[in-house]
Amino acid sequence: MTITYDPAHPRYLDEADLRGELERVYDLCHGCRLCFNLCPSFPTLFDLIDAKDGVVSALTPAEQDKVVDECFQCKLCYVKCPYVPPHEWELDFPRLMLRAHAVDKAKGSPTLKERLTDQFLGQTDLLGTVSSAAAPVVNALVGRLGSLPRRALQATVGIHAERLLPPYTRERFTTWFRRRPSVAVESPRAEVAVFPTCFVEYMEPAIGKDLVGVLERNEMACSVPDGTRCCGAPWLHAGEVDRFVQAAQRNVGALAAAVRAGRDVVVAQPTCSYVIRKDYPIYAPGPDAELVASRTFDAAEYLVNFHRAAGSGGLRTDFTGPVPETVTYHLACHLRAQSIGFKGRDLLQLTGARVQLVERCSGIDGTWGYREENYELSKKVARPLVRELSGANADAVCGDCHLANTAIREATGSRPLHPVQVVARAYGIGEDA
Repeated sequence: MTITYDPAHPRYLDEADLRGELERVYDLCHGCRLCFNLCPSFPTLFDLIDAKDGVVSALTPAEQDKVVDECFQCKLCYVKCPYVPPHEWELDFPRLMLRAHAVDKAKGSPTLKERLTDQFLGQTDLLGTVSSAAAPVVNALVGRLGSLPRRALQATVGIHAERLLPPYTRERFTTWFRRRPSVAVESPRAEVAVFPTCFVEYMEPAIGKDLVGVLERNEMACSVPDGTRCCGAPWLHAGEVDRFVQAAQRNVGALAAAVRAGRDVVVAQPTCSYVIRKDYPIYAPGPDAELVASRTFDAAEYLVNFHRAAGSGGLRTDFTGPVPETVTYHLACHLRAQSIGFKGRDLLQLTGARVQLVERCSGIDGTWGYREENYELSKKVARPLVRELSGANADAVCGDCHLANTAIREATGSRPLHPVQVVARAYGIGEDA
């Protein structure tokens, strides 16, 4: 049994070795139980071991794998677990689950439908390019929950027919950025490279537009690095390590060039910022990955840090546009796992809004909640979030994660905004300001 979360380790894909490490970690988790309420994996794990009279070695491979399948990579183990590295026990549950998926893929065990699901969810740039070009047609076909096209999608590629999918946009973010009138920021207070993410690029460019507007309102020069694509998270979560490494190396090269040119990397989606900061240095190790990770920031984090930095002069607070009196702010799991504090809340408070914080999981977590086999469990995970949002009765709902926001819209009917969009409206920026 080898304690390794390094994909380059010679025994990383050894199934027998993995089984021994699963047994070690499951035994530690069963003895602690601090994570009992984080995700379905832990109650399932504890029940399975309790049914074996506490004998962890009695778990079958199928029972071990059930725990793996119910982990949706929220990363909150890093917030709650007392044994994560550098603790001597070196317990890294999320990366162990990623290793298990990688081993499963390496031995070729997934069914044809599972492979189709992985390809559909992983080919974000290909799917985004095609779907954006035909956005009105695509959105009409897949936008009606439970419709014949959606049932066909479920039957072929395993995306549940009742799950609301983010609609595509006709004009992509990078197209808008390239075509917009040139904006020259004289004596910029900072230079920023905006990493679009596939969500902003193909689905919600309004977030990117508002981010650029807020940055430029505060005399920060914006650019979009050439050559970046999807961060690759769907490949990583599906165990497609080689595909993820390719995505990481491509993006690291493009972003490192931007950083060396004096720019900070700002990302408007928490899963993508997490992947760049935490996963790229492990899967595409080297000086470039470390450099990029050290200069990558969540959008709200970057703005709040700038506002608080000594000598920066702070952000402009001459808000002349509409500001909601009360805001319910959903703190996404992949932001909590980055341990950067409540920067989205802090940014919203600069406008004068009263902000109520909600720290509940949406049950989507990358692509896990879209899969047919996880749909009912995903809805169960999201119930506490829906309950808190429904009882908040705020003027606006905000969240940094577009996937979580889409799940909130599906469950409540309200359309959440990204925190930078609320700030943009307060500045008077945006079509509906």
